[in-house]
Amino acid sequence: MRPNVMTSIGKALLGFFNSLKLTVALLILSILLIFAATLDQVHLGVWGVQEKYFRSFFIFTQIRGTGLSLPIFPGGYLLGALLLPNLLVAHFCRFRLSWRKSGIWMTHLGLILLLVGQGLSGILQRDNQMRIDVGQTRRYTESFRETELALIDVTDPDHDRVVAIPMARLEGKDPIRHAFLPFAIRPVAYYPNAQLRPRAQMPSPLPSLATAGLGPDVAVEPTPITYKADDTNFPTAYIEILGKDGSLGTFLVSTMIVERQVLTYEGRTWHMILRPERDYLPFSLTLLKFTHDIYPGTDIPKDFASTIRLRSDDARDDREIRIFMNNPLRYGGRAFYQAGYANNDRTSVLQVVSNPSWQVPYLSCALIALGLAVEFGIHLFGFFRRRPTGESSKLAASP
Repeated sequence: MRPNVMTSIGKALLGFFNSLKLTVALLILSILLIFAATLDQVHLGVWGVQEKYFRSFFIFTQIRGTGLSLPIFPGGYLLGALLLPNLLVAHFCRFRLSWRKSGIWMTHLGLILLLVGQGLSGILQRDNQMRIDVGQTRRYTESFRETELALIDVTDPDHDRVVAIPMARLEGKDPIRHAFLPFAIRPVAYYPNAQLRPRAQMPSPLPSLATAGLGPDVAVEPTPITYKADDTNFPTAYIEILGKDGSLGTFLVSTMIVERQVLTYEGRTWHMILRPERDYLPFSLTLLKFTHDIYPGTDIPKDFASTIRLRSDDARDDREIRIFMNNPLRYGGRAFYQAGYANNDRTSVLQVVSNPSWQVPYLSCALIALGLAVEFGIHLFGFFRRRPTGESSKLAASP
């Protein structure tokens, strides 16, 4: 009985994914998803739209007056996860493996790779940035959105010891311990976005949760998360430092606080700062020169470029490279694009993209183009073969 049930379920799944109606429905849903995301981009920005519509399995809406969220539409991950088996099953059930169908096979393989590549890009791609001044050397990039709590032991004059704690750990309530830390960290409160103001300028500020550092003099105003490209979120948290004999104080940390806060414990000096999450590189970049050209009579940028010196840790690479618009540096699994500038042309802003699957879309598009060309060539060759020769044409035309 069980084998029959399993066979029935297998046939039902095969029939479901082989359905042309499913293909049409998924394509229509994809069009509606893109249309809704395009309209909502005005409010959320590019990153917000990607996270809400395309890098999710469902799109949720919150019921007013409650904390409940309900799924109302399939997201990009779900539609892609259904389109992929639909394409595979439909292809293998309807097309036989033969040289006459080689163009169709290559085209479908390219479409499959395109779906897989987009899924991998959504999961694996990381977008960071590097702000570097003329004459400065950097060996790390910083995340646009993720932050970390850095605790830096600056006791030794020759080197620093850094312990970086991801911001996600501060969202919980469990104490955080690390082998290099002589104390524990207990999250007290966390705000994904907040504005900080001096308490003296606030008419009736709420009591501060901080008892040490800069926190007692600062008022915290939680604000909703923004997804707009031109706006910035300022994650903020209260953390309590727990020593062996009890609490060492509650500190306020925020990306709005650029000054390091100092903690002395057991004869060692620690600095605390909440900063963008860093990705350290196995090489260094030194900005030698930055150029910025504009169109005559306007402030519109015409071209801006960075001349950098790249040095690898293994001493195999030591060269100068010019990065400019549409001409990135690809090295160490990362692509460095010229994204902007600041500080009166003294600071170059590079966008750094890490995507192990970046070649998959190029390969898929090449396969699709080759498959279409092969399919057209096969039909064209068959058409010429079916055309009658000159002699046979005359015989066919005679009465």
